[in-house]
Amino acid sequence: MKRVAIVQSNYIPWKGYFDIIRRADEFILLDDVQYTRRDWRNRNRIKTANGLKWLTIPVDTKNRYHQKIKETVVSDSQWGKRHWQSILHNYAQAKYFSRYREMLEDLYLGTQEHLLSLINYRFLKTCCEILGIQTRLSWSMDYQLVEGKTERLVSLCKQTGASEYLSGPSAKGYIDEALFHAEGIAVMYMDYAGYPEYEQLFPPFEHAVSVLDLIFNTGPEAPKYMKSFGHP
Repeated sequence: MKRVAIVQSNYIPWKGYFDIIRRADEFILLDDVQYTRRDWRNRNRIKTANGLKWLTIPVDTKNRYHQKIKETVVSDSQWGKRHWQSILHNYAQAKYFSRYREMLEDLYLGTQEHLLSLINYRFLKTCCEILGIQTRLSWSMDYQLVEGKTERLVSLCKQTGASEYLSGPSAKGYIDEALFHAEGIAVMYMDYAGYPEYEQLFPPFEHAVSVLDLIFNTGPEAPKYMKSFGHP
C-alpha cells in the first residue's frame, strides 16, 4: 500500500497542507503547471495586533502569463529580510518563538534562491522537520508527464506505485475518479473540519494562517492541533 498526494508548492502554508503531507507516503510538488496570481504559491497570512497580514514574495509576472510555477522568478532579493522583520515584530512574544528563532532566521536571511519553487521547497522541508514529518517530498518534474488534468495525476500515481491518491477537498469538482479506479487506485479526500483551537496571539482565533503561527504558539505540542497525527 502506498498513498501519494500531488499539490502545487505553497509559501509557508497553513497546517492543513502539512496534514496532507504527513498522511502521504510521498508528496509530489506539482510545479510544472501554470503559476496562478493572487494565490497561495507565493504568499500566506500571519496574525498581527492589527489583524491578518499578507506576507508576499514578489515575483516577475510581466508578460509571463503562461509561465509555470517552476519557472517563476523572485523579483526582489530583499523579500526575506522584510518577511523576517514582520515575523519578528509579530511573534517575538509567542511562547515558543525563541525555540525556533535561529532556524527560521537563518532560512529567511540566508536564502539565495531566485526560483519560487526552490524557496517554497526549503520552507516546506524546514517546517516538516520541526513538525516531525518524514514524508518524502518529490517533484512532478522528476517523472514523465502526460497531458490532461486527471490523466497527469493518474500517471504520476502509477509511476510511483501508488495504491491510494490523497487530495484536498476542493478537487472533488474536477477529478475524474473513474480514471483512478480503472488503474486500481483509490481516491481519498482530506477533511479540514474540526480543527481544535490553540492559544493564539491577537484574538479572535483564525485557522487559515501560516503554519508558523501554530509552531510559534504551541511548539512541540503542535501535532496535538493537527489532524493527521491522529490518523494512520
